[in-house]
Amino acid sequence: MEIYFDKKFELRYFEMNKFGEASPTTILTLLEETAADHCYFIDYGLYDLINQNIGWVLVSGVMNMERYPSYKEKITIRTWLSSYSTVRGIRENIIYDQHDNIIGTAKGLWIFFDIKRRRPVRIFDEIKKSWSSNNEECVNYDVVKKIDAIDKAKYSKDFIVNQFDVDMNEHVSNLKYLQWSLESVPNKIIDNYYLHSLEGRFTGEAHYGDSIRSMTESDMNKNSFVHTIKTQNKDQICVTAKTIWKKRLN
Repeated sequence: MEIYFDKKFELRYFEMNKFGEASPTTILTLLEETAADHCYFIDYGLYDLINQNIGWVLVSGVMNMERYPSYKEKITIRTWLSSYSTVRGIRENIIYDQHDNIIGTAKGLWIFFDIKRRRPVRIFDEIKKSWSSNNEECVNYDVVKKIDAIDKAKYSKDFIVNQFDVDMNEHVSNLKYLQWSLESVPNKIIDNYYLHSLEGRFTGEAHYGDSIRSMTESDMNKNSFVHTIKTQNKDQICVTAKTIWKKRLN
């Protein structure tokens, strides 16, 4: 039985940012694509699950990047499940460059979710058996810990949830939340630093038509920020996060 699942990618032009490297959103997209393919590999693809009104929902996680791959660079993402409970699993990820150097790691807490009833359900035994698990961790991080929200911030930006911001689980995609968080980071950081570490926790759902505010405030450490995304029309916190940025060398 294969514990690990590997997927190879070649980075494409539209996945690059203005520096000619993969954006953080691109990396999260590839991580999710790898997880989706892991589901498909065991004959429990996401579209098969959706026909049963079931899906996987990301609750919290962390991503660390030493560097971001460039245009046409080939990478491999290795993923596996390090543990299960009745309704949730912890997914580990390692990102390798084409020389098998580790350039990033990620860990996520995923909930098996009834989309119509909006509540967790028991993970199918067949899924646990097919994936099995390996308690090896790629990063030492507590995915269940709380990240405190902020009430006010020096930097903020407002958005409206459009219909293409909503995913197959009928709520805003977690990739869109990352984009909104980065939009409220000061330009001097975006232009001179890269996102080294991201911690995030999803605490509420936003839906089509909601009014969103993304708030960013400096943390106690240099080039570190705390983030909160909330719905203004419902006054509900959707996401809390922390980011750490490193100076660009070029």
